[in-house]
Amino acid sequence: MAGDSVDDTEVVDIEVDRTHHVRVVWSDGLAASFALEELRKNCPCAECRARREQGQPAWRANLLAPPLAVTQAELVGAWGISFTWSDGHATGIFAWDALRRWHDERGADEPS
Repeated sequence: MAGDSVDDTEVVDIEVDRTHHVRVVWSDGLAASFALEELRKNCPCAECRARREQGQPAWRANLLAPPLAVTQAELVGAWGISFTWSDGHATGIFAWDALRRWHDERGADEPS
């Protein structure tokens, strides 16, 4: 609708493919997919943000460990979603509006 902003849209569907991606659909019809590695590398928790600010990766693949996967996903009210990752990390909350802005900034609909 005219006049709608990102803040006015709500999430209407979420698909968590525990080994590949998370797909979010908003009420305005936009669907965005986020690859698991992309989400894990960009975890918004304080610990991961601090690592990135120091020029260190928040997460990097380990060839000796099993592939990254989501072991649990939990809605955080109507605000966002949190994940427990196969590497044990579980403190980041991905806000819906932040995911929407991230999608808009990267301009892609498919997992990278």
